Amino acid sequence: MSEQVYLGVDLGAESGRVMAGNFNGQTISIQEIHRFPNGPVNFAGTLRWDVLRLWSEISYGLKKAADKYGAAIRSVGVDTWGVDYVLLSKHDDLVCQPYNYRDPRTQGMMNFANQRVSKEDIYRETGLQFMEINTLYQLLAANQRQPETLKQASHFLMIPDFFHWLLCGAKVVEFTNATTSQCLSATTRDWATPMLQKLELPTHISPQVVTPGTQLGTLKAEVMLATGLKKIPVIAPPTHDTASAVVGVPTQNTGKANWAYISSGTWSLIGVEVPQAILTKEALAQNITNEGGVDGTYRLLKNVMGLWLVQGIRKSFEKQGQKYHYSELTTFAHQSEPFRTIINPNDPRFLAPDDMLQAIVSYCEEHGQLVPQTPGQFVRCALESLALKYRLVLTGIEQLTGEKLEVIHIVGGGTNNDLLNQFTANACGKKVITGPVEATVLGNLLIQARSLGDIGSLGQIRDVVRNSFMLQSYEPQKLDEWNAAYERYLKL
Repeated sequence: MSEQVYLGVDLGAESGRVMAGNFNGQTISIQEIHRFPNGPVNFAGTLRWDVLRLWSEISYGLKKAADKYGAAIRSVGVDTWGVDYVLLSKHDDLVCQPYNYRDPRTQGMMNFANQRVSKEDIYRETGLQFMEINTLYQLLAANQRQPETLKQASHFLMIPDFFHWLLCGAKVVEFTNATTSQCLSATTRDWATPMLQKLELPTHISPQVVTPGTQLGTLKAEVMLATGLKKIPVIAPPTHDTASAVVGVPTQNTGKANWAYISSGTWSLIGVEVPQAILTKEALAQNITNEGGVDGTYRLLKNVMGLWLVQGIRKSFEKQGQKYHYSELTTFAHQSEPFRTIINPNDPRFLAPDDMLQAIVSYCEEHGQLVPQTPGQFVRCALESLALKYRLVLTGIEQLTGEKLEVIHIVGGGTNNDLLNQFTANACGKKVITGPVEATVLGNLLIQARSLGDIGSLGQIRDVVRNSFMLQSYEPQKLDEWNAAYERYLKL
């Protein structure tokens, strides 16, 4: 086939990109067209997303893509993080500037929800892990503190669906991101309307749920005029970035649960691909989540705080006047004493601390751990603790699926951290394969290609990824030392 070009808009918590994928039928190459910063905006004491600026940046990136590729561009699709949402009025105005999931308004909302619907019933309905950042608790917070916003709302859209609406006018929510809301039934794969009604949340604002790969329409005339793009289709990829990243995992075992993935970045998303949600008491006890994937699959996974810990450590040192590159911090960590300090990365104090160093110090003091003193000790503590947490999560997943994991695939920006990759192999006692870094964008682009008939199955998509990028392997080392450290970790 002649080379085809697809455009993927990939928005993360720190930056966004407009990316182009060039596919020749066998391999795919990607090129960054436009990168721009992202992050929460402090607005009157709250944390919000500046979606208007993001739309301006996306439009600029699409114009650059049109200038470069012209008529070769076949389609466009957007993926982002999960849980956050936009409310539109009946006149298609923003009801309010969308909240960032780290805004503290959701504190206490899980307990409030459980007073009306039990934790067991919520899990049996949605299959989602309990985190206060979930959309369900954001909506409950809005209903309590800004009830006028929900009364004014005519449509609820999640962040990627909002940008799809701006591109083509479709007011729908794509399945993979909808499952992160804790508002979707894991059995019907539609909105959990009876549960939402018990919680006195409006259900008339929830739009149709569509599957990944759905062609939503063609670009609006105003978008074509502003960007120079032709009348191309807007295709919903797996709009949750982790769902797209899992599509881009270069496994040869599609259809089996004997491999695990870690989408490694600000968060570490750790899990396996299964044919249906696991809603058992054992799954609830592990607080493990069932998020939607492609072809009707579910991603049985758990969120771990991820390299957010290292980002916070770096930022705290910067406030003290000590500026370090990430590579420097990793080198310092490599040179530091092993297993000096261990923490639980998912302790709530690490979610949005004013000072990550102080948060780690307070944890250590409360749990009888040696307090880190140097940049290397802080970062080594974070990386070793992450690897041990990965082992705990994957051990629990093996118990739920009854499958023995043979290999761990790590994709995303965290693949660049060789030390964490090796620690993961050591802690889990399993082979680790890393790459590609850009799995999320690849999953986005290749699902667009499949929607247009340019590629076939999910397995074939992963063959293309494997044929297109160099991968790296890590074998487990020092197992006795890591087993001893894991016993220490379990006591925390």
